[in-house]
Amino acid sequence: MYVGTLSFDLLLGDVHSLKEKRSLVRPIVAELQRKYAVSVAEVGHQELHRRSEIGLALVSGDAGHITDVLDRCERLVAARPEVELLSVRRRFHGDDDD
Repeated sequence: MYVGTLSFDLLLGDVHSLKEKRSLVRPIVAELQRKYAVSVAEVGHQELHRRSEIGLALVSGDAGHITDVLDRCERLVAARPEVELLSVRRRFHGDDDD
């Protein structure tokens, strides 16, 4: 069994309220879930209206599949014009991890 995770630190564009923030973040979360069947949620910076941290995870028996899906998820988020991708943190856990 393999587990892959991504954490995106995002800077949002012209956002002035938490309501506007939700209107940008929710579609990104929904698209990742729909397209790639990953578990995804906003996991940080909930109190800030111009920042967001989105985390996602994927479990598979095939390490190559996880790498492919995580690459696609990263490209999707990076291509969104309404957000600036400040950083991405990728972790990979396999059967040989202690």
